[in-house]
Amino acid sequence: MAVFVALGAFLMTLAGGWTAQRVTDRRHLVLGLAGGLMLGVVGLDLLPEALHAAGDEVFGVPAALLLFVAGFLLAHLVERLLAARQAAHGGEEHDGRVPEVGLTAAAAMVGHSAMDGVAIGAAFQVGGGMGTAVALAVVAHDFADGFNTYTITSLYGNARRKALIMLFADAVAPVLGAASTTFVTIPEGLLGGYLGLFGGALLYLAAAEILPEAHHEHPARSTLLCTVAGVGFIWLVVGLAG
Repeated sequence: MAVFVALGAFLMTLAGGWTAQRVTDRRHLVLGLAGGLMLGVVGLDLLPEALHAAGDEVFGVPAALLLFVAGFLLAHLVERLLAARQAAHGGEEHDGRVPEVGLTAAAAMVGHSAMDGVAIGAAFQVGGGMGTAVALAVVAHDFADGFNTYTITSLYGNARRKALIMLFADAVAPVLGAASTTFVTIPEGLLGGYLGLFGGALLYLAAAEILPEAHHEHPARSTLLCTVAGVGFIWLVVGLAG
C-alpha cells in the first residue's frame, strides 16, 4: 500500500516539474512561486517536524535548530567553494551562478523525496489512518518538490536534459524510499536531525537565490503575490494533512 501511494507522489512530482517548464515565459512568476513554496515547506512543514522528532537540547538550544542553522551555513559554504573552484579553473558561470550548485541542490531535493517515501512506509507500519494522513501531505507537497527541483536546476544554467534527469530522479525517490521501509527503520531522532539540516539549506536557496532572482528584473506585485500564494498552498496542505 505504501509503495502504491508513493506512485501517486511520483506522478505529482512529474506534474510539478512539467508545470515549471511550461511557464518559462513568466520566469519571474515561476521563481516567485518556487520561493514561496520553499519558504512554506521549511517554515510550516520541515522545521516543526524536525523540532518534534529531534527536540533534545544541546547547550540550551534544540538540536533541530542547531542543525537548521548548520544547514543554512553549509549551503552558503558549498556555493562559495564551488564558485571559487569554478573561477580558479576558468569555468563559466550562468548569471553569476555555478551550475554545480544547482545540481547539488537538486540532489538534496531527491534525498528529501526519498525520505518522504520512508515517512509514508513508516506511517503505514503504525496504522492505516496515520499512513493516509502522511500520504496526503507527501503527495500534495511533492508537486512543489517537482516544481522546485526543475526550477533550481535550470536557474543555475544547467541544460534542460539535466533538469529533466533530476526531476525524474526526484519522482522515483519516494517510491524507492517507501519500498526500503520493508527492510530498514530510521530512528526518529536521526530523521528529525536530517529534516533540520535540509530545512536550513532549503531556506538559504529560497532567501539568498530564488527570491532575489525573482525580483531582480521584474519587481512586480504579481511576483510577490505568487510568493505569498506558494506559502499559502503549503499551509493548506499542512492543514489538510493535520
